[in-house]
Amino acid sequence: MTDTKDTIPTAEPIYEALKTAILSGDLAPGEPLRQDEIARQHGVSKIPVREALLRLEVDGFVLFRKNKGATVREIAPSEVLDLMDIRVALECRALELAVPQMAKSDLDRARAILNDYREDASLADWSSLNVRFHQAIYEPCGNAALLQMIADLRARLGPFVRLLVTETSGFERPVQEHRDILYACGAGEVGRAVKLLRNHIETTRKETAALMRRRRML
Repeated sequence: MTDTKDTIPTAEPIYEALKTAILSGDLAPGEPLRQDEIARQHGVSKIPVREALLRLEVDGFVLFRKNKGATVREIAPSEVLDLMDIRVALECRALELAVPQMAKSDLDRARAILNDYREDASLADWSSLNVRFHQAIYEPCGNAALLQMIADLRARLGPFVRLLVTETSGFERPVQEHRDILYACGAGEVGRAVKLLRNHIETTRKETAALMRRRRML
């Protein structure tokens, strides 16, 4: 006789599938999450779907509204700026730990990413290169928990906000600032590298706030 526990559908794969779709932008902010439709897609009852949605609500990805059900949570402009403040603290610490551990291959990898920048590329391409460059200079820090926190923060911002920040920054300023940061890393100048990174992120935050004001998002 089959143990009934083996036949009970789990919410875990539903949770992971929805989370992945939200982080990738396949499910946009404000989009409704209909339990009956999700249940049909996964071939389960609505019970594990609701459990998955409640977990996503706790994690900040989903919002339940009275008489409206669940929707993908829209990140508020003020929260974007708050998360960018946290980004300063986490990423500056990661770079502080990383610079003394950087090998030539680490610097070469980051330099190769900078060489891939093209002014006629799309915002999405610039955004991807920005992420790859920052990951490359933080990875030598050797602190897996810190790196995961940085990745989680980036995921919380989502693809739409990352593109907005990339649009705000433009092409020339970030590339030059990245080159300056990398030069300081290669010279082993920890304090200078961290200072340049802090200025880099804080300038982007100010420009993002200004763009949001112009678009009346703040």
